[in-house]
Amino acid sequence: MHARARAYGIQPRYDLVGGAVHDAPDETLRGLLGAFDADTLPPLVSEPRLTAPADAQCHVPGQGRHWGIALQLYQLRSDRNWGIGDFGDLHVLAGHAAQAGAAFLGLNPLHAMFLSDPLRCSPFSPSNRRFLNPLYLAVDQVPGFRADMADAAVLEDLRAAELVDYPGVAAAKLSALRAIWSAGATLPDDFVAQGGDDLRRHALFEVASAAMVDAGNGAGWLGWPKAWRDVDGDAMRQMAQERADDVAFHMWLQYLCQSQLQALRDRCRDLGMAIGLYLDFAVGEAADGSGSWGSDIVLPDVRIGAPPDYFNEQGQDWGLAPLSPVAMAATRAAPFRDLIRHATRQAGALRIDHAMGLWQLFLMPEGAGAADGTYARYPLEDMLSALAEASRQNRTTIIGEDLGNVPPGFREVMEACRILSYRIFFFERRDDGFIPPADYPRDALACLSTHDLPTFRGWWKGDDVALRQRFGFISDAAATEQRDARTVQRADLLTDLVAAGLLTADVAAGIDPSDAPATLTIAVHRHLASAPSRLFAVRLEDMAAELHPVNVPSTVDEYPNWRRKLSMPLDDLVATALFRDLTGGLAAERPIEPNAV
Repeated sequence: MHARARAYGIQPRYDLVGGAVHDAPDETLRGLLGAFDADTLPPLVSEPRLTAPADAQCHVPGQGRHWGIALQLYQLRSDRNWGIGDFGDLHVLAGHAAQAGAAFLGLNPLHAMFLSDPLRCSPFSPSNRRFLNPLYLAVDQVPGFRADMADAAVLEDLRAAELVDYPGVAAAKLSALRAIWSAGATLPDDFVAQGGDDLRRHALFEVASAAMVDAGNGAGWLGWPKAWRDVDGDAMRQMAQERADDVAFHMWLQYLCQSQLQALRDRCRDLGMAIGLYLDFAVGEAADGSGSWGSDIVLPDVRIGAPPDYFNEQGQDWGLAPLSPVAMAATRAAPFRDLIRHATRQAGALRIDHAMGLWQLFLMPEGAGAADGTYARYPLEDMLSALAEASRQNRTTIIGEDLGNVPPGFREVMEACRILSYRIFFFERRDDGFIPPADYPRDALACLSTHDLPTFRGWWKGDDVALRQRFGFISDAAATEQRDARTVQRADLLTDLVAAGLLTADVAAGIDPSDAPATLTIAVHRHLASAPSRLFAVRLEDMAAELHPVNVPSTVDEYPNWRRKLSMPLDDLVATALFRDLTGGLAAERPIEPNAV
């Protein structure tokens, strides 16, 4: 059993964070072998190697040290958007960011979601990574839009809501967009030709998905009747003919998304931003989305996750379907090459979510829990060659999210390929305290935290520990241990900031654990921005002094993940003293340098 599993890249045992070794259950190995179709497909020609190909050099920016703003697009409030941040809001933010000296805007994944089930709103669980989410369209900026195509009172209610009302936003936007389409909008033939079968299939999926939701069968194809699961079957051919206008409408939505995103990229460049758009590429897709519909390279009955760790003692099931490692090896990673080529077209930088997935993913077959999963290997050299080729072609800097269970030698491979490491201040510790930013690597993006972590105020107060305990992800004993550790971390941070001359001893002594004042927020960001790393990102939530996280990993209905808006409109945020002083401090630490692109 073990030898057969290894022949298909499945690891019978693996190392946990901390050094413990875990043996995968035989049932897991059998389940993955079945999902990999091992009875009919040949094993890997050779075992994947953790080495960097000589030709896999990614593009990197020049000699400067850049900073930018990272945000969740849906969070933006404005007087003109429709209850969700959109591409039009980003034009405004880009202007303020560029004026302050920022080199990029970092965004959550913009991948296509499930338009017929808008509550499936996690940007990291998309329907299809090749296409974009039409809910981010600035509908009022689409040619042909008229004010009477939307209900002003409805839009005002959507804007006023504390959380993003995804069903309400989708209904308002799709209604107006349908009105524009019906009034004579055109779909360019060259866009359809370039999109090919993938574009038509995604559009047909959206049409079928809407029909299935109306019939009570759900938006994802795994819940559809057998005849509808076959994208090339008679039922879908008939639908494509009878609903041709609807299929064209959804292709047009993708055309609008590409057009508005390209216009945003061009605006960033016109404003002189050295990098421009810093986009995000999710590690997988929903098992029942358009990306896996009729595909033989996606494994819908296997899920990606993570083994037990400090943050979750039960492990994590991310509910995502992986690309088949066997198919990747057989095709020299051609499907990944196509995906990454599209992902880098508008991106000055691209973050690879869970970059270790280029080498291995933690997989669970149908029926297995996260604690019973194991790792499966991918053809790393082919994956890296595809990534580097797209990076050089589009001059896209690649950032690899190398957090969690990082295999020995993986970061060295990233460095050899000029993939920037992802260094989060909260995690950069050793026994005697925080690692000094001066010791961070040059080829890295440094930041305080990410969408899966607390805001700085939340971290300072220890709210993240309370949430993990509340939802049962850690025991009471572990929560006490983590609170005690946080007390030490706060003291270490204040000591470092005083030593760096960013706080006086008197000011530091007056800061207590109940909240983080603006002076502390500015000081810690300046401290981290002093690192030699090529890139530094500040979260817009921290610029707005937000307390609550946007996402609590492993929760579903317990917490309003991916729905929290910022507490103030964008125009008000950029006028605050915190925004002004924080951007001023970052510009002082990382001034714009000529020829630094």
